Amino acid sequence: MTRVASLYLPHLAIERLRRSERPAKPPEAPPALAQSRFSTPIDDDPGACSVPRGGGWRPGARWALADHGAAAWPQGGASGGKPTQSEIDALPAHQRPTMREMGRRSEAADNPFKAMPPDEGAPGYAPAIQLPLIATWARPTILIERMGQRDVVTAVCPVALELGLRPGMAAAHARALVTDLDVRDAEQDQDRALLDRLALHAVGRWTPTASVAGPDGLWLDLTGTTHLFGGEARFCRRLLRFLHRLGFTASIAIAGTPGAAHALARYGGDPITILPPGQETRAIAELPLAALRLTAEALTSAARFGLERVADLYPIARGPLARRLGTATVTRLDQARGAVAEPIVPVVPFEEPRVERRLLEPIATAEAISQVIGDLVDDMVVLLQARELGLRAAVLTCLRVDGVEQRIGLGAAKATRDAKHLKRMFALRIERIEPDLGIEAMALAAPRVEDLMPVSLATGLAGPSVPDLAPLVDQLAGRAGDAALFRIGAQESDVPERAIIRTDALACPTGWPIWKRPVRMLRRPELLSNVVALLPDHPPRRFVWRGTAYHVVAGDGPERIHGEWWRKPQEMWAVRDYFRVETEDGERFWLFRRGDGVEGNTGDLSWYMHGLFG
Repeated sequence: MTRVASLYLPHLAIERLRRSERPAKPPEAPPALAQSRFSTPIDDDPGACSVPRGGGWRPGARWALADHGAAAWPQGGASGGKPTQSEIDALPAHQRPTMREMGRRSEAADNPFKAMPPDEGAPGYAPAIQLPLIATWARPTILIERMGQRDVVTAVCPVALELGLRPGMAAAHARALVTDLDVRDAEQDQDRALLDRLALHAVGRWTPTASVAGPDGLWLDLTGTTHLFGGEARFCRRLLRFLHRLGFTASIAIAGTPGAAHALARYGGDPITILPPGQETRAIAELPLAALRLTAEALTSAARFGLERVADLYPIARGPLARRLGTATVTRLDQARGAVAEPIVPVVPFEEPRVERRLLEPIATAEAISQVIGDLVDDMVVLLQARELGLRAAVLTCLRVDGVEQRIGLGAAKATRDAKHLKRMFALRIERIEPDLGIEAMALAAPRVEDLMPVSLATGLAGPSVPDLAPLVDQLAGRAGDAALFRIGAQESDVPERAIIRTDALACPTGWPIWKRPVRMLRRPELLSNVVALLPDHPPRRFVWRGTAYHVVAGDGPERIHGEWWRKPQEMWAVRDYFRVETEDGERFWLFRRGDGVEGNTGDLSWYMHGLFG
């Protein structure tokens, strides 16, 4: 089931302009205010003051004022309704005024949770699109663009919309209607760049398929992704709040087809519209014909025939409709209703470096294939140098005459664009190509690249240079296989077999434990038999491993390791006691006993071989 969202930004151009003019930091305080707060000396004798010093009440203490003292003070006071501190202390505790009434402390702070907005879906929740945005526009603002011999309005702010200005009207007409008008030049390239960045942001965080829908919106393919955000309604609310924080007004609609979502987002009237599957025909019936993205000529012809709504097109046969309004109108109608598919061309976050050669005649010999590969590598090196990239993985695609594609991949231990080295690596893999009747096209792509800046060559004055092992590693991997060369790395785990992983041949592993570990670790611990040992803390005296009996002459331990209970419930009480032992033949082993020798649920007291020293 396809679900497509259409995001509509009605004031994108002007709101982008306002956002670019937003100050980077708050304005500084006026000089007079700064001087009064920090540099003006304190006046210890200000003269007559309505607020007496030395124990008086702060302004605003309603019960201590002269006009209301008798009414607020139940017992009266000796000084015209203003009680003294001794009179207050003489009252019973339940009749004394509160600290807030006496003005001894500041106003009580509100509950910090009271100011939080209601939860999503709650009765009091309102999406960001419903907030009053007109108050943020100080002057009516329009954007104009030169078209032919006149300036045309391309975008207007909400204040200008209320004054009757509309996109498409002449700039001179707009100036005549509104005198105090802020006129700016339209920057369509900047608007398009903002939509591209927003689409790339959507690809990285919301959905893998996003596309720019015209000059004021996006298409998002939400098929199988909205459950990651708590459903379609929650995703829409989060998206509108995100855009509101950026300073943009938006509306969004989700439907089964891109055309229906596009129409409902722009002409539906609601900030959030979620259409159930299969309801596209009914939902867009009452919308104007402009919602179908028809051309200006088709809209003019429809108005001449009295067609105003989308529902007016439903009873008309396809042939007469195509003759009157054009075949594009029929296609748009079918796309909106789901009868014809409308693909979304997604934005690609990164353009993969790719070069291709199409051959005049098929080739089948190793020499000809090697020559074409060399040309492809030279072209790829030029492309990588222009983009300051280095190749880490490459895929060679060979298209045969019979239509079969053969792919050969290679990887580099370090980012490189050395043409000689890449040709040598491909030469080791030419024998894997089966040309059959011949190869008519070959392409080379780099799906994995890294930044590779130019490096200055070392001179004799700088001392001996460190040899680069990456070409050697690549050649050995090409002969023995990619999995033949590796290094041992460490990862965070207490269980020994989980603490060791394979890493790249040129990696520098870190995080090794401080405890002694054997040079050779078995892939899985192997069970020992005929073990003789004293419980609970002594190493074994003898044991049999792989059919050979060993007598222990020295041992060290135990080193206790507990199971990782957060991985498996069976490891809640698991215990291993490790010992380093030396046999009479000089061999040293690393073995362990399951269980602590006291509690039965810690292990069955069986012994295992886990590693060898030397």
